[in-house]
Amino acid sequence: MTVFSRRLLVTCTALGLGLVAGQQVQAHGIESSLRYLDGQLELSSSFSTGEPVEGAAVRLLNADGTPGEELGQIGANGQMVLTLPNLVEGVLDLQVDGGPGHRDYLALPIRQGSVLLDEVVETPTQTPALGLWAWLGAPALLGLVGLMVKVRQPSLHR
Repeated sequence: MTVFSRRLLVTCTALGLGLVAGQQVQAHGIESSLRYLDGQLELSSSFSTGEPVEGAAVRLLNADGTPGEELGQIGANGQMVLTLPNLVEGVLDLQVDGGPGHRDYLALPIRQGSVLLDEVVETPTQTPALGLWAWLGAPALLGLVGLMVKVRQPSLHR
């Protein structure tokens, strides 16, 4: 195998790993939707692939962002009906927790004792941009592997 073909193989492998890592991160986001009727909130959550987030814990978040009271778990159909606690003016923060890297955060504005669905905000998760790191890491991986497989030219003067 020539030096060029080795480097080409290593380049294609590093770029392929970058693409695969970026796609895996995108495939597991949680998407939630809400319906609010007469004091009950119907929460539907699924992965971005469409699969329900069965068993994910739904909880309130404290003002400092730490997990608070657990309200229940998402059922097999990806839905849960909640009766919200005493609604005070302000914002009620909910977390749908499907495990590390699988969380959704919803900020529910409360006015006059009811949720204003038109103003609900889905806050981004606090996970790092792994896809970006994969793309940045691919050239570093290529350089490291290139150093490991570097073939010395045969010396003409022995």
